[in-house]
Amino acid sequence: MKRSSPDPRLQARRAALNALRKARRTAERAGVDLSDWEGEFLGSVAARVETYGRAFGDPDKGQPGAALSALQTVKLKEIAAKAKGEPRPGLRRSRRRPAPAAANDEG
Repeated sequence: MKRSSPDPRLQARRAALNALRKARRTAERAGVDLSDWEGEFLGSVAARVETYGRAFGDPDKGQPGAALSALQTVKLKEIAAKAKGEPRPGLRRSRRRPAPAAANDEG
């Protein structure tokens, strides 16, 4: 008997819910206090994924068939890194060199 390939949307939904649960569980086990916003984010995103199969409404904000938008994925990775005690990945900015002195010398 041949098995049909699994539905990619169900796989994405299951993976997103597992990642959300894992981030919360890791934070609890490590004793890391998540901010109110982070806790609410994990709960509300999980509820939307369970209810609708994905946590965003605008198709331009994420990949087709994905359960989380691009920004939700970034925030989830930041929360997971915080729970693991890793430095938070932020925007990396290079040092700005001072602008060269103006060549307009009056004198």
